[in-house]
Amino acid sequence: MPTQPTDTQGRLNTLITCFTITVQTLEILANSLQAAFLGAIANTTRSLLKNIETIRRNKRTCIELMEGTHELLSAIIICHVKSETDGVLPPSVLNHIGKFTETLHKIHVLVQAQQSGSKFKQLFRQGDMDTLLKDCKNGLTQELHFFRLTNTGIMTNVSKMEADAKQRHQEVLDMIDGLSDSASSDRESTMSRVYSLASNSSKSISMLPSEPKIFHGRESELFDILQLLRMKASRIAILGTGGMGKTSLARAVLHHAEVSAQYTQHRYFVACDSAASKVELAALIGAHLGLKPGKDLTQAVIRYFTTGPTSLLVLDNLETVWEPTELRGDIEEFLSLLTDLKDLALIITMRGAERPAKVQWSHPFLPPLQPLNHRAAEQTFFDIAEDHHNQEEIDRLLSLTDNMPLAINLIAHLVDVEGCSSVLSRWEAESTSVISEGYDKKSNLDVSISLSLSSPRIKAVPDAQELLSLLSMLPDGLSDVELLQSKLPIENIWNCKTTLIRTALAYLDEKKQLKALVPIREYMRKTHPPGNKLVKPLLKHFHELLEWHKDFSGTGTNSATVGQISSNLANIQSLLRNGLQKGHPDLTDNVFSALHLNLFSRHAGRGSIPLLGQLHKILPHPCNHRLEASLIAEFFDSYLYIAISNPETLVARALEHFEHFEDSDLKCKFYLSVAYYYLAQLNGSSAAMHFANTAVSLATSSGNTKGHSQGLSQLAFNHWQQGDYPASQAQACKAQRLASISAELSTEAHALRIEAMAWTQLGDYKQSISLCTRARELLGLCGMFRGNQDHNIMICQAQILLLKSEYCEAHIIQTQILQDCPVHMHPNHHAFALLNLAELGLYMNAPKHAVQQDIERAKKIFLPLELRVEITMCDMILADLHLREGDILTAKALFMACLRAGNHSEITSHCLEQLGNTGRWGASGQMSSWTTVYLAHSIKFKEKLGINKALQFLGDIFLAQANEDTAVRLFTVALEGFTYMDVHRSRAECMLRLGDIAKEHDDLGKAVGFWDAARPLFERSSQTKQIEDIDERLASVNESELEQHRRNLAHLMENNAPSGIVEEAEDDLSDTEEEENLGGVKPPVDFET
Repeated sequence: MPTQPTDTQGRLNTLITCFTITVQTLEILANSLQAAFLGAIANTTRSLLKNIETIRRNKRTCIELMEGTHELLSAIIICHVKSETDGVLPPSVLNHIGKFTETLHKIHVLVQAQQSGSKFKQLFRQGDMDTLLKDCKNGLTQELHFFRLTNTGIMTNVSKMEADAKQRHQEVLDMIDGLSDSASSDRESTMSRVYSLASNSSKSISMLPSEPKIFHGRESELFDILQLLRMKASRIAILGTGGMGKTSLARAVLHHAEVSAQYTQHRYFVACDSAASKVELAALIGAHLGLKPGKDLTQAVIRYFTTGPTSLLVLDNLETVWEPTELRGDIEEFLSLLTDLKDLALIITMRGAERPAKVQWSHPFLPPLQPLNHRAAEQTFFDIAEDHHNQEEIDRLLSLTDNMPLAINLIAHLVDVEGCSSVLSRWEAESTSVISEGYDKKSNLDVSISLSLSSPRIKAVPDAQELLSLLSMLPDGLSDVELLQSKLPIENIWNCKTTLIRTALAYLDEKKQLKALVPIREYMRKTHPPGNKLVKPLLKHFHELLEWHKDFSGTGTNSATVGQISSNLANIQSLLRNGLQKGHPDLTDNVFSALHLNLFSRHAGRGSIPLLGQLHKILPHPCNHRLEASLIAEFFDSYLYIAISNPETLVARALEHFEHFEDSDLKCKFYLSVAYYYLAQLNGSSAAMHFANTAVSLATSSGNTKGHSQGLSQLAFNHWQQGDYPASQAQACKAQRLASISAELSTEAHALRIEAMAWTQLGDYKQSISLCTRARELLGLCGMFRGNQDHNIMICQAQILLLKSEYCEAHIIQTQILQDCPVHMHPNHHAFALLNLAELGLYMNAPKHAVQQDIERAKKIFLPLELRVEITMCDMILADLHLREGDILTAKALFMACLRAGNHSEITSHCLEQLGNTGRWGASGQMSSWTTVYLAHSIKFKEKLGINKALQFLGDIFLAQANEDTAVRLFTVALEGFTYMDVHRSRAECMLRLGDIAKEHDDLGKAVGFWDAARPLFERSSQTKQIEDIDERLASVNESELEQHRRNLAHLMENNAPSGIVEEAEDDLSDTEEEENLGGVKPPVDFET
């Protein structure tokens, strides 16, 4: 009779069933919505599902936690399914989902620690486990309360839990189907805009605006532009007054069949009215090209068009950034760079009749656009208002519009509802006041806008004018998400939106974003600027999004919400420029928003915002000490983008501010910011160490676990950079424990990478690889796989493989990084991959031109970024290439220059290794002193690989001096060390030398044994020339003698096997595992003593 499951086992079985369904549901949601945290939650839940099946300790406690977790997962799924914005949740809800994600990561650590033989159990003290369990229970309780789950107890009804899980799964499938069906609806803006602008995405956000549906009277201009585009690299300026149809003409050109065929998908339309500088203009273009955000994308944009296919770029409303005289020179210089490109055609639209200088515009010039002829104006009118109106009144109205396309559009929409007579009478009343103030062509457009605002449709929905007033401040426009979530004080906001569209005062752009044309926005800012009560809720909404990003970056934030912020950057800066005025009632909040925006801009790779350098001039009075301390901390965090000429003064000023309020978290963050700043300065390592230690002390005394782990990671990196690898490893290990307790997965992964780097230098490559694998697993759990941090770990993995001389495997990883990180998106990682591939090419005997090309391409990327260390590394690998090719003088000069360039442990070690490798220089006596220096350096910094290589090089020197006994001893000790570290090529080189020495003494058996053992190691390290050398040696031995020596060797090994097995059995388990991993060779003698 089968055993009945216990109550605990039954609950566990139920959980496994329900979690299986829920994980699938979460993964569908995460893949379909790309919403914040869903990817991290899905990955962690999937891992939890594997772990709960094998829980061995504290099973009941784990089950209780998992049951609460399942209830919350169901609540989060319901939130997304029932969201009015297609799964885009407001910051208030995201905050709680973020806190739950942190709790979920803690539960994951706790459950992992309950596995049989878990390494995590060994990592924590009992007090840590108690604290972790308490945090997990409190976190679940708080979030269950927020999501109003009344049933927080245990669900004993198995069928009910399973049914609920299946229902949630079906609801998600229905939701996804609904999103697919609504592709043509207005609500598509929720999906298309928010998700397409994710700053972490490698895809371009470029979407062409639609072809104008009503387009008359511009056939001549269209023909002229098409003629010019048939020329190579055309430069065309479409000029004219506001409302004359410049943008419509550019859109018609983009969609013309001939242009579509010529440029295919390489047509880009960039609206420039949100840019306030040349840098912002380059950033806008870069976003449409899919470039990774950066401090200044000017060169990246140029590089993209230089290396890409033939393209057409349209810059619409360029006058907004060109007209300010202080910006004009920069903009014209940028245009000059663009027009120098032979495969780029450029069209700009600008108000006025003046073309930017420094550009050779294509001839014949396109004259400024004139009003439409009567027939075209009439046809435009009829397309909107139909042709059943009185012709005389139509003619009169058209004459009043001066046949300006935008004015005709507005008036025709009025006539469509009111009729001609009503509009004419209101025109006469409205125009009297406008014309009395001075008449010009713009007056008719202003009257048209004014008439639209006073139309019955607008009067019937009075808040529509309020919405239009707000749009006048928003160059990016508004999506349905912002309209709904910002809680604007506008009644019936959807009706307001519809009214503005129907009266042509606003429109939906290609991303379904509600926007107003530039002339209408300017008119509204002048005549109906939005009040603070209208601006404040929207700015508060943006502030909450930015604050959310600040609090949860690194714990699984997703590109969707990051994209939501990115797509509103121009809106946020526009609102902040208006709100960062002395005396503004919300000045303090607005300065904090600016600091959060700068933080986001840095994290997104965009650099510092222009407003940062101005904030100190408008700080509120009386002094807000917390605000000013936060500003100074952000200055230090932005040191790459702004010059800090007086760091000591700023530190002293910040510490004075901290005396007036208590915030240990902010103070700890400040110390770490200063430490990181000094670490990047010449001779700043001691100051960096001081501030990092201060941060750790403060975090310890205040119980700030997160700050403590970050401080220890900073200390670990400081020690690593100074070459103190044991201290680096110890601090990194402590940081991991604290980061794991506080669910700071990205900090834990960072600490794991630093520990791996330390063990790499200390020669324990197996441990390094294990740590890198664990770090990448953590990043996968928090949704950061294949991001910048993950690529850093991949670089570390490839470096370990290179040191082990597993060059092919390292080459595969570096090639993957090169593919993941195109130069226009990730220039640093791309350049590093090129440089590392060049180094691998040296060791794999790649052609000189291929290696040199990779070095030059990498250096070309590093130079404009002014990365001094990286540029020196390029010279270092180039020196290596010259040495390989026999250009000894150039190689030595370059190595010496690299040593003089600065104190960087990696550069110093590599240069000393190459200088000390006498076998590469031809005359061992001339370079032997460098071998001694290399040995001393390696011993000082405990670099195991360096110590053994130096011993090998000394062996070469003694062998050249005919001191074979000493040479044999040195080669033998080095061989033991290389075997311990599993460094294939160096092991083989020692074996080759020992075999040659044995042959010289007529000990062919020993020689053949060494050569046979060396050959597969040379194969493993892709050393074809050395394999040929060994084959020649083996071929020189008589075949019968060779076979006899091999039989003798096999017989000797067979006879020695039993005693070896007995000895191995007598060892303890850890020794056995170590011996097996080392292939029977014991660890080398420690030469540091």
